[in-house]
Amino acid sequence: MTTKQPIRNRDELSMIYTPGVARVCLAIAEQPEDVRRLTIKRNTVAVVTDGSAVLGLGNIGPAAALPVMEGKSALFKRFGDIDAWPLCLDTQDPDEIVAIVKAISPGFAGINLEDISAPRCFEIEARLREQLDIPVFHDDQHGTAIVVYAALVNALRVVDKSIAEVRIVMSGAGAAGSAILRLMLAAGATDVVVADGHGVIHRDRPGLQPAKHWISTVTNRSGRSGTLREALKGADVFVGVSAPNIVSGADIATMADGAIVFALANPDPEVDPAEASQHAAVVATGRSDYPNQINNVLAFPGVFRGLLDAAAHRIDDTILLAAARAIAATVGAEELNAQYIIPSVFNADVHSAVATAVRSACSRESRSELS
Repeated sequence: MTTKQPIRNRDELSMIYTPGVARVCLAIAEQPEDVRRLTIKRNTVAVVTDGSAVLGLGNIGPAAALPVMEGKSALFKRFGDIDAWPLCLDTQDPDEIVAIVKAISPGFAGINLEDISAPRCFEIEARLREQLDIPVFHDDQHGTAIVVYAALVNALRVVDKSIAEVRIVMSGAGAAGSAILRLMLAAGATDVVVADGHGVIHRDRPGLQPAKHWISTVTNRSGRSGTLREALKGADVFVGVSAPNIVSGADIATMADGAIVFALANPDPEVDPAEASQHAAVVATGRSDYPNQINNVLAFPGVFRGLLDAAAHRIDDTILLAAARAIAATVGAEELNAQYIIPSVFNADVHSAVATAVRSACSRESRSELS
């Protein structure tokens, strides 16, 4: 933390701290909404984790998760000029996490949940969104979904297909997979099949936990069963957020002409990108050493910059879609091709474009609520 005001003598000290600061305290006590205008709250985000699902490292605990949260906070500052604070909680109990985050929320304008395992992350996010008057964003879910959909928008442009007409097969029904699915459905996808480690999810499959039961009710309209490999036959799009090397180039060859493959398991994708490229029109991964890297850094700094600038109280699919479309739009028609469907995180325009789109979406939502 660095003060924006000098503290060089007694007069400046008395202004920054007591007695001068008392005037600000009383002003906020009389008009609580002025806290954003008069304090650091307007530009602060809490990056909250319990260390239960850190990168691909698993449940390594809060102390070992701290380097990731520090890195995340640095990215918030670098790409969104947002002051983010790593908060690593020594509990994995949802009730305790919700209570702690609610208790510290007055000092923040937004909450970024990070590396909390499924299915607890769904419950924690839902409860916090219900109880807080600031936006709550689980980046493993919604940041991933935003960037995946942004890439899909442009990949579909490359192969000249629409989201309403393609058949999409997904591998992975955890936090990221569920959020990607929800956003694609909100964007107009109509034919989606989701598989997990036990095969295709369908209504008649026994033992589905609540999150997967929801998936069974909104996907697989044709009632498919069987394996992921079987589901891929004739599909237009494959999105993997699951495990390495679960399909082969031969499986990708069974997909429809102009196939799109997003193999996002990291560091080893669901299918070898070189093999997939022999059969698919567009291939993306989560890695920086292949074209079309799907990277959450494209989303969360601009999303929070827009939310904070709008003094937003919540976040919904309209805002997420606006962010995704802003990312996609930074790739112009003249540069769009199968090897370039998504911009670099260092693109000078992408984060400001996302922030502007989110701010506008928040304004539309506010007007809608008032009308």
